[in-house]
Amino acid sequence: MQTISIDIVLDEVINQQELSLEKTLDRYFSPNYRQRTNGCWEDREGFAHHARKLREICTFARIEVLDELRSGNLYATRHRVQCSKRDGAEVVMEVYMFAEIEDSGRFLRVEETTLMLKGTESDRDLGGAK
Repeated sequence: MQTISIDIVLDEVINQQELSLEKTLDRYFSPNYRQRTNGCWEDREGFAHHARKLREICTFARIEVLDELRSGNLYATRHRVQCSKRDGAEVVMEVYMFAEIEDSGRFLRVEETTLMLKGTESDRDLGGAK
């Protein structure tokens, strides 16, 4: 089983745009993947739409894991994402994430809440942008 780490996953999803998004999602996310961000649930297809939108909006994202905890198949982090947008603006979000990992090492479920530290009101929902 691979040991998954949110900074590596988000780096591939957002920054390594030359890589196929579908292959990246297959590598890190179960076909049965579900995610709740700020109270809104989506399935893997919904998350794929979100990931595509992030690739459209962001030219680069720096991911910093501030706290990380693993227990069996459970994984939790407090991480910060600093996103440089194509329009030149910068958004900084702090994310509190709790995840369940399937036996293959891929994300099965993520529940997270985000806190915008820098950005405009329209950036507040970047964690759920589609």
